[in-house]
Amino acid sequence: MIKKTINQNHNFDLDLLKSIDCNYIFNNEPIDRSKNKINNMDKPEEDKIKKLANLKQEINSIEDCKLKSNAAKLVFGDGNIQSSLMIVGEGPGQKEDQLGKPFVGDAGNLLNKMLKAIKIEREKVYITNVVNYRPPNNRKPEQSEIYRYSEYLKKHISIIDPKILILMGSTAMEAILGSNKKISKERGLWKEVIIKQNSYKTIVTFHPAYLLRKPDQKKFSWKDLKIISKEINDQNIKI
Repeated sequence: MIKKTINQNHNFDLDLLKSIDCNYIFNNEPIDRSKNKINNMDKPEEDKIKKLANLKQEINSIEDCKLKSNAAKLVFGDGNIQSSLMIVGEGPGQKEDQLGKPFVGDAGNLLNKMLKAIKIEREKVYITNVVNYRPPNNRKPEQSEIYRYSEYLKKHISIIDPKILILMGSTAMEAILGSNKKISKERGLWKEVIIKQNSYKTIVTFHPAYLLRKPDQKKFSWKDLKIISKEINDQNIKI
């Protein structure tokens, strides 16, 4: 991965950069204000980092939340914030809660293998969850919790602004498509989803944690992965 150099005088949220695992090198070179050294590619990325920092602070400020009161850490996101591919899971598990990073347990290991199977490195995609705090005993988030956090998720998606959105599991599907859907009927089908007045090419597939419990369902996920890979290649999308 190419590492980018950012001047320390830029007012970035360092905690955010750590939490989403971006690769940056910082230096102490003074900013030359007599020359415009920020090219057209840097400005959108800088704006995106600031918006993500604001969103993370907004989620961190949530009150009267059973999820937050029982969790150890806020689990925000991980990966390349400039990625064309964004993955949404359900919520943090025990290991994610400890490390403050999504998909780092057994389900995360399976996700890495799934991506590798279609020649995509995890570091090149962006990953988050519907809820940002671990549900007690790893239970499924309640409908009211999904509804509450879906507003933050939609903001998150609009900031990352991916070309392809992958919803992993019924909770992610419910947060974006609604509660009247069945994942067995919705998986593997492309949909155009409008979020914050922008359209996103979206597909639903099974969550890796579900596949660990039901390994016989992996054949369906493999079909979904091939559909995703074909779309990436057909549209010449850079990941």
